[in-house]
Amino acid sequence: MSECEVLPAARYDIAELCELLAEPARVAIVLALMDGSARPAGELARAAGVSAQTASAHFGKLVAGGVLAVEQQGRHRYYRIAREDVAQAVEALGVVRARPARAREARPLEQARTCYRHLAGKLGVALRERLEQGGFIAVVGDAYALCPLGVRRLAPLIVVEAPAPSGKRCLDWTERQFHVGGPLGNALMAALFSKDWVRRVDGARALRVTVAGEHGLRSLFGIEAAELLASSAGEEPAVALAPRRRVML
Repeated sequence: MSECEVLPAARYDIAELCELLAEPARVAIVLALMDGSARPAGELARAAGVSAQTASAHFGKLVAGGVLAVEQQGRHRYYRIAREDVAQAVEALGVVRARPARAREARPLEQARTCYRHLAGKLGVALRERLEQGGFIAVVGDAYALCPLGVRRLAPLIVVEAPAPSGKRCLDWTERQFHVGGPLGNALMAALFSKDWVRRVDGARALRVTVAGEHGLRSLFGIEAAELLASSAGEEPAVALAPRRRVML
């Protein structure tokens, strides 16, 4: 039996949140969990480059501040991002600073990555653009609504039950455009993994598109993934889309 300790519906004070994320070790811990996973304390301490004792103090502050939740399993503790809106806030903070010169090691995260449990980077933005342009989703306020056409056309990927899942407009920190988060984004990401269209790179947040994924993304969305992800890292974000074909419904 897992016992989950989560601060109930924490209201974030901006100064408090910034103070929590002002410590590089705490940022490293949070970023290590941005793929939506739950990880043991020791692994996170190593990722942050601090001792177990120092990490314990950081965990306490992040849990108390509502950024992390902790699950007790026997003698072990596993930490995870408390809620999706926390991950969304952290992702958006990356947009505030001016974009640095693109280093080679940063490219995989810029091309395709997980943002909590949905797809981000160039590929995530390309998917959102095709969903909008194809009439699969529509912007309603600050959310994405799945349209009837989207329900039909996404049937090969996800099973949609009433009410249809909505998506959050999540601001992508590398592309500075929106990708799809929320329940819809989570469902799409889970489908891409289950169909083996994308795979993690060395178990991290970065993703690569498989051969099956290249065919699937081209067929279903008109996204030329190989061309998109092979584009120069120095160029402005651009979406490589195959010519649109008439869809017979």
